[in-house]
Order: sequence, then structure tokens, then C-alpha cells
Amino acid sequence: SRLRVGEILRASGVPTAELRAAVIIGSGSASFEMLRYLTERLPAMVTPKWVHNRIQPIAIRDVLRYLVASADLPQDVNRAFDIGGPDVLTYADMMQRYAAVAELRRRIIVPVPVLSPTLSSHWVGIVTPVPRAIARPLVASLKHEVFCREHDIAQYIPDPDGGLVGFDRAVELALRRIKDADVATRW
Repeated sequence: SRLRVGEILRASGVPTAELRAAVIIGSGSASFEMLRYLTERLPAMVTPKWVHNRIQPIAIRDVLRYLVASADLPQDVNRAFDIGGPDVLTYADMMQRYAAVAELRRRIIVPVPVLSPTLSSHWVGIVTPVPRAIARPLVASLKHEVFCREHDIAQYIPDPDGGLVGFDRAVELALRRIKDADVATRW
């Protein structure tokens, strides 16, 4: 079987905290840019059936908070943590909520069972600026439901006072950065 990078690092003997997230919502994030361009450019779309799989997105500011705080984890922590925001949505829900936050018309989304991840990644490569080499694994990962099966990270890094950032607020913050042209995108 294929080992993932996190498994290899944890097996190395060096204490490792692997943070596993589904979709990261923030300006410059490949996942966010894919969502943004698909939603903005396509008022109506034929989509793969995975648009109805559940996903637990997380705001980039929460990811960064976890990353920074992970440097202070106890030396004996050597495990993976699921990290996600407060909302569990489908990709179709995320597109509709993105459209609402961006003040776009409601999107028409028609799922069909015949779109393969390869065909979908080609389409994403045409419609978005996300390179196909990045789009392909992102699209392939969306055929699986990805939501937190645990929130054990809170034992070490408590949630912020106001809670984790919700999807709509994360989109709003990302769009504000894009509008202010304060986006650092490096793929």
C-alpha cells in the first residue's frame, strides 16, 4: 500500500503533527480559486455527482492559527489531526453560498453521473487559472466525503473565543483581500 507523507513523517521518530483539512477557504488557495472561478464564470453548469458529497471547509486564518500553535505542541504528540471549520456543506452548497456572498445570481447546478475526475480536471483547467496538475488531485479528492471525524486538536489548541470562522465569513474575508489586490498566489 502507498504511504502518505504524514505517515512517513510520523514513522520517522521525529514527533509530527499532521493537520488534515478538506477545502481551505482563503484568497490564493488553489481550492478556493477553483471554487471562485467555477462559481463566478459559470452561472449554469453540468457537474459530476460528487458535488453532493459532504465537505468541511476551513478558513485560511484558522489553518494558520493551527500551524503556528502546533510549534508549541508537547514533544510526545505524534499523530494526525482533522481540522475543519464549523460548517459541513456539499460542493454545490459552497458554490451557492459563494454566489450569495459575492452577490451573484443563484447558480444552476445539474449533476450527471458520467463526468470522470480526469474529464472534470480538464474542465477546471479550462475555466479556472488553477493549473491542471493541481486541479486533477483537487478534483479527485472531491469524490470522497471529507469532514472531521474528530476535533482532538482542541485538547491542545483551543478554539478561538468567537469560534472557528464560518464558510460565509471566510469567503467574505477572501473576497475583501482579492478586491484590495492583496493576494499572494503561488502554485
